[in-house]
Amino acid sequence: MGMRDEEEEEVEAEIDRLPIDVLAQVFVMIPSLTDLAQASGVCRKWKRGVKLSLGRRERLSFAGLKMDDDSTARIVRRAYDLRELDISKSRWGCHITDEGLYRISLAKCAGKLTSISLWGMTGVTDQGVVQLIARANALQHLNIGGTFITDESLYAIANSCPHLKSIVLWSCRHVTQSGLLFLVNGCCKLESINVWGTRVPIDCFVNLLTINPGLQIK
Repeated sequence: MGMRDEEEEEVEAEIDRLPIDVLAQVFVMIPSLTDLAQASGVCRKWKRGVKLSLGRRERLSFAGLKMDDDSTARIVRRAYDLRELDISKSRWGCHITDEGLYRISLAKCAGKLTSISLWGMTGVTDQGVVQLIARANALQHLNIGGTFITDESLYAIANSCPHLKSIVLWSCRHVTQSGLLFLVNGCCKLESINVWGTRVPIDCFVNLLTINPGLQIK
């Protein structure tokens, strides 16, 4: 056996001796879910480490991955300490529906989430958003741009998210002036709102600033 082979065996032995908690902490620092999935297939110990690491993650992004309701909900349910969730649609497509949002709303982390992005999720309607928002009471940042939500979602957000600081409603063409006014009235901590591409009159923006003079309207 050559020197190189001996060194590789020594490195592998060191990795094998890592306690499962330490191994899990290493996996927490890996941002790519694709890489984690590959690591999970190395051996049983690594699979346990990956599963344990999900419970310690504060951020999850499914951007660039082909996810569906089942796979997304399964991962989120294991992420007990999750604070930021990004399931935005990418060119590969995240096929999440209202059923997926309902399952996510049942996860233990739902009440801890401070940031959610559903950007471009065309399979999501008011029904799914309302169900998720009802549990996400700690929410501070929300991106639901490019979806087909209506004022119904805005009413739910205003009633359930008192800590909301920013919201993106980019190209949400079915929201109206009434919904926006209700939202800004209900979310007193709101600092920024993106309403580019919506179909509301200019007067509406003046009214929003009357309610909240410090509001940044994009």
